[in-house]
Order: sequence, then structure tokens, then C-alpha cells
Amino acid sequence: MQDMNTLLETALSEAKNLKEGESFLIKDLFKGYLWNRIPRGERLLLGSLFLSYVNMNDCKITVIHKGASGQQMYLKA
Repeated sequence: MQDMNTLLETALSEAKNLKEGESFLIKDLFKGYLWNRIPRGERLLLGSLFLSYVNMNDCKITVIHKGASGQQMYLKA
């Protein structure tokens, strides 16, 4: 089990590398094999933490909609 704060910090740090206008899922912020190593329950928790952080802070990330798979989509503003 990885530390949730570390995972959240990684996601937020990687989001800074995106260009304005790019849409993304949280899993896009991790290398595929790293994302797959995070247990499903932790990925769900990370998604909730990321969404809360984005809604409560001015981090130039906008919540847009949920994709076909039910995953929250974001937009770098």
C-alpha cells in the first residue's frame, strides 16, 4: 500500500506538465505499469482526493465530465 499523500503529490506534480487546454484522466498522470500496481481501492480513493483538491484549490485544473468508463475527466486551464 502506497502513501496516499505521495500519490496525490505525484498526480498534481505531473498535471503541472500538461499544456493549457489538454484534457486528462488521473491515470494519464502515471506511467501505465505504475498505475496498474496501485490497488483498485487506492485508485478510487486517489480519485476522490484529487477531485476534492481540485475543487478546493486554485490549481488551474477544471473538472469537466465523466468519460464513458465513469472516470472523471479534467481540463488543464
